Amino acid sequence: MASKRDLNTAFADVLRQLRERAGLSQEALAAKSGLDRTYISLLERGQRQPTLKTLARLAEALNMSLAALAKRVEDRLNEDP
Repeated sequence: MASKRDLNTAFADVLRQLRERAGLSQEALAAKSGLDRTYISLLERGQRQPTLKTLARLAEALNMSLAALAKRVEDRLNEDP
């Protein structure tokens, strides 16, 4: 099993990548998800761990399912370093 740091880093990378691909700023993602911009920044730096509710809000804001978001994070964890 991946360490917490590895999981946080994988999620941070995936969130930043998805946000950028969607053409959203941190502010825009925050507005769409109902979260604070500083919290989005902390997530993208791997300094906070999102709750399941937060993950669902982010997935919806990024127009994807929660399962698809989780799969992206899992895929990132399984990539070769």
